[in-house]
Amino acid sequence: MIVTKVLLPLGLAFIMFAMGLTLKVGDFTKLFRQPLPVVLGLFVQMLLLPALAFVLLLAYPMRPEYAVGVMILAACPGGITSNMITHIARGDTALSITLTAITSLAGMVSIPLIVGFALFWFTGQHTAVPAPKMALGVFTVSTLPVIVGMTIHHLAPKAAAAIERVARPVSLVIFALIVIAAFASQWRPMMQNIGEIGPVVIALNVLIMALGFALAAKVGLPHPQRVAIAIEGGLQNGALGIFVAMTLLSNPAMMTPSITYALVMNVTAAAFIAWLLARRQARVAG
Repeated sequence: MIVTKVLLPLGLAFIMFAMGLTLKVGDFTKLFRQPLPVVLGLFVQMLLLPALAFVLLLAYPMRPEYAVGVMILAACPGGITSNMITHIARGDTALSITLTAITSLAGMVSIPLIVGFALFWFTGQHTAVPAPKMALGVFTVSTLPVIVGMTIHHLAPKAAAAIERVARPVSLVIFALIVIAAFASQWRPMMQNIGEIGPVVIALNVLIMALGFALAAKVGLPHPQRVAIAIEGGLQNGALGIFVAMTLLSNPAMMTPSITYALVMNVTAAAFIAWLLARRQARVAG
């Protein structure tokens, strides 16, 4: 109980605080200066991803708890490693940061809406967790820490940079520990049901990255922005998904898709970077 009610929320809040230390108000004004890549990135992550998850669940039905878990994962904002991986992949890091910032703040509204719909559609429960309670929970452990981090960055940028140098690696360790602890607690049911969860989770991750990259290319965005949109759409905040399932919904089965996805997304991100490098080398050789 103390893990899900105290340690998990505190760990997630620290992760989001560390993210907030890297953000500034200018990250949001990019929406007005360069609206097309930001709007497309938000469309991919906040609309296309949940819609794709829902379609996959209709095509490949699974037990209600896992279906809701997939929708929880699809409702989450970008992961804490998305900006770093975008940088490694030579994508538009500024765009990635902007998308992470906006989706992290919008999560207090979008997550309750999507999860509430999923609970009603797949389980018939529409009063199990009131939307205001879920919105408050997401705001407390996700949105508020980001705002606090951003405020420190705005008022004392040098102090924020010094804190971030320590907080960033610590937050990555905390994220890994949350996933590992959840993975250990759900190892047996996850392995027993990997044939049920795995295909949907893998398809969701691969398809959203491919669609994000393809849509960005279709509207004529430059290569770095295509990379950023693909990665930002494919790397979700699995720790937040675990928090929603375990702490807000008190349903361990619902966090299993988030755990599985957290493992899958890093493998596909590495494969995506390898593909990008191979294309670059082929162009140079040609």
